[in-house]
Amino acid sequence: MVALATLTACSDNDNNSDDSLNQPFAEILAQGVDRYLGVYTPMTSETSGNVVTHTFGAGDGPLCLDGTEYSMATRDAGSEDLIIFLQGGGARWSTFSAAYVSVTDPVVQLPPPRAGILDPDRADNPVRDWNLVFIPYCDGGLHSSDKDNDYDNDGIVESPQRGLHNLSASLDVAVTTFPNPRRILLTGNSGGGFGTTFALPLVRSLYPEVPIEIVNDSGIGVGKPGDGDFLMLLMDDWNQSAFIPQSCPDCLGPDGHLSNYLSWQLEQDPNTRRGYMSYSQDSTIATFFLGLDGPVFEAALTEELSQLEAAHPERVRSWVPDGVGHTFLLREPDKTAGGVPVMAWISAMLDGSEDWISISD
Repeated sequence: MVALATLTACSDNDNNSDDSLNQPFAEILAQGVDRYLGVYTPMTSETSGNVVTHTFGAGDGPLCLDGTEYSMATRDAGSEDLIIFLQGGGARWSTFSAAYVSVTDPVVQLPPPRAGILDPDRADNPVRDWNLVFIPYCDGGLHSSDKDNDYDNDGIVESPQRGLHNLSASLDVAVTTFPNPRRILLTGNSGGGFGTTFALPLVRSLYPEVPIEIVNDSGIGVGKPGDGDFLMLLMDDWNQSAFIPQSCPDCLGPDGHLSNYLSWQLEQDPNTRRGYMSYSQDSTIATFFLGLDGPVFEAALTEELSQLEAAHPERVRSWVPDGVGHTFLLREPDKTAGGVPVMAWISAMLDGSEDWISISD
């Protein structure tokens, strides 16, 4: 595999004498998105082979929706490269509830599953020999929530949504365990795909010079077309406002999608590239979570991906097979779009190949 050279580009702030203002995401870092970095350390770390499971004590810090302790894992393969994987698993907000509530849920697998892109024995897996940070999902708020919610208004918190605590604690373990990776693949599926958007500023602050490739599996940022109020509801329910720069009033616009915010992130950090994957009419996102018909979702998906690639043609690509299924990296790693297998498409991205192009059925 050819090592991808560091991506370089000029930012609008390159002539600013204050280096801190040149830092990617300086504005939202000042708004406090990194407020829990450096705060938590694991209560226990248990080793099995090359996998270490780190568990944090319950209390005011990392926590799952049901109030139980939060755990994450690392796998040291002796590599120079690092994959940070954010698990998916539903969502919970004031008018909706369908989410993993604990890392002991049978679907929330610790130690990390040996499947798809996390399978070290899979021959076509381009990151099979990379070091791994596996971040389970049990906050119902896209790995970025920070609010103890009483949604039923009975005076008792029933939904401690501590995703930002959990994510920050996990990334602190990442940088302690793997302080100097050559490059990073930040990826996740479903809620974890959405989570890569919110994790990126924190990962960048801990690894300021490392090239970061992002593969977003089925969490692209398509919302309810024309319903910006829905995004604002989520931001309020999950206390995520610090992630949105005050200088970018259109980052959460009335179109109901996150594309303007994703474009702002790309402008902020020229040392990243993004690969987006989704079924054309993903029924889990479209119907179950958003209440949209498949063709309505597909039209929005196509428009938003086109918008992102047009704005950042060298750093954004998409891979979209026809269908109503949901996620690929662990569940359907043999899936193809336009005749190109998902693993081959990711390999082309990581190799810096000209074969890394946008593909759809």
